[in-house]
Amino acid sequence: MICIAIVEDDEKYLQQLCGFVKRYAEENKEVVDIKTFSDGDNIVYEYKAVYDIIFLDIQMKIMDGMKAAQNIRKMDENVILIFITNMAQYAIQGYSVNAMDFVLKPASYFAFSEELAKAIRRLKERTRAYLTVKQEAGLLRLDVTHITYIESQGHKILVHTENDTYTMVDTMKNMEQQMAKHRFSRCNNCYLVNLRYVERVQQNIVTVAGEELQISRPRKKAFMDDITDFVGGEVI
Repeated sequence: MICIAIVEDDEKYLQQLCGFVKRYAEENKEVVDIKTFSDGDNIVYEYKAVYDIIFLDIQMKIMDGMKAAQNIRKMDENVILIFITNMAQYAIQGYSVNAMDFVLKPASYFAFSEELAKAIRRLKERTRAYLTVKQEAGLLRLDVTHITYIESQGHKILVHTENDTYTMVDTMKNMEQQMAKHRFSRCNNCYLVNLRYVERVQQNIVTVAGEELQISRPRKKAFMDDITDFVGGEVI
């Protein structure tokens, strides 16, 4: 099932877009679940990362689509965002929130269905897994392929990505079990490394996405074996 949200403050246009989605689903034998919101603040409030695609009107009364998208991106880096607007110059700002594209109002079924088809193709091309991180603002879903390494600090776990670091309460043992199938390996008791980001190993130091991490003597052989297996085997 494909979960789609439509955020639009014009009730007539909102219903038209719902009709477009239902028509596309029927014509292409897709199973979709549609949720509608009348303003940006409605979807941002208690947002849950359950949507695959969100269509966002840019101009809305309480919270505009761009502000809503910025808030959504803090909680969900993977949902596909498509803006709906009658002013193309606003849509250019969509690059700052990694929006896939925009639909110009008034949208024809053909134009809308082309964007929907492109979004669904992107969804089906994904073979990624996600790690759910509990934050004060709610649950955050992280693409596993964007995690560079996981660090243990006392009773906290720090999840390092290419652009940020997220903190949650968990154990390294649990993290290691969760991430083993995604080609992560322990280089010492404190670090669980995504082997995709290993740049080099020099003596007892491994460089991971520019960060130098210590390799402990007890774990060095198993860690080096994992790297050799990763480089020589299939990249999953």
